[in-house]
Amino acid sequence: MCLAIPARVVELRDGDLAVVELAGVRKEISLALVEDVALDDYVIVHVGFALSRLDPEEAARTLALFAEQGENPAP
Repeated sequence: MCLAIPARVVELRDGDLAVVELAGVRKEISLALVEDVALDDYVIVHVGFALSRLDPEEAARTLALFAEQGENPAP
């Protein structure tokens, strides 16, 4: 099963790269598939790539659902 999760962009790097944070874990990902990502945006991350930007409220609802299930997704 594949899982794509929301994560907050905490750093923008050169060459379509960014660092995202989720549950205290930071990971470098590629932004090559998504345009106009800014600091503090939420993106859906799957296998090291941002697939799309996500509304902050939707990200909060999704992360709350993970928390209810006792899951701690990592980017």
